[in-house]
Amino acid sequence: MAFADLGKLETLLCSFSDGVATIALDRPDKLNAICRQMHADFRTALDALEADSSVRCLVLTGEGRAFCSGQDLTENLASEADGKPDLGQALDRDYNPLVKRLTALNIPVIASVNGVAAGAGANLALICDIILASESAVFVEAFCRISLIPDAGGTWVLPRLVGRQRALAMMMTGDAIDARTAKDWGMVWAVHPDADLAAQAQGFAAKLAAGPTAAFARMKQAVDAAWDNTLPEQLAVERDLQAECGRLDDFIEGVTAFGEKRPAKFRGR
Repeated sequence: MAFADLGKLETLLCSFSDGVATIALDRPDKLNAICRQMHADFRTALDALEADSSVRCLVLTGEGRAFCSGQDLTENLASEADGKPDLGQALDRDYNPLVKRLTALNIPVIASVNGVAAGAGANLALICDIILASESAVFVEAFCRISLIPDAGGTWVLPRLVGRQRALAMMMTGDAIDARTAKDWGMVWAVHPDADLAAQAQGFAAKLAAGPTAAFARMKQAVDAAWDNTLPEQLAVERDLQAECGRLDDFIEGVTAFGEKRPAKFRGR
């Protein structure tokens, strides 16, 4: 099934235009809290997206006044033999596979954060490649309020974005970080008026979708590898990936368009 044919799932709204797939969390009465059905719907949506070569950028957002308030705490959790909850099971079954799939996509992944992003919802936004936020958006590592540690990749991505001290302060206090502060700290690329965010996110995503997406995929690979590499190791990564880029049709098109003084028409291959 093509991604454009998905439409409304039980907890997600899926749409497609100009090479841009949009997945909107659709539980506005629950501030888009994440539940088991939402994880199942994500698996359906990502299966279709990964199989659809016409999708060249993904926007993740929320319906209503929130991006995502995190895990739905009213949902019954799996329990161990002693009756206590087994939170690790939920991570292994749902959250960790979702984070791995989103970060492994070979297209740009944009978070359009239109309000509260709390707990796992904050980290779902932060693991995206680029974040655009509304002026009313806030980011809250709320886990300490229920005596948990950040999950959904939060302990990995947040220190890399803001540094150890700010990350731990966010985690230990659970304080809300407003959109302007998040931008100043490097968590967010741009902040837009609430009424303009959706259009700005779609325009930004359409620009990326029209770009050299095969090269973008390799940019993501190179940046992700850099966290653990020495400089000589990273130079080797750049060499190998640049060699791949040089064999792409888009490279020939880019050079030809430059010589002909016209905009390049990239096809993502």
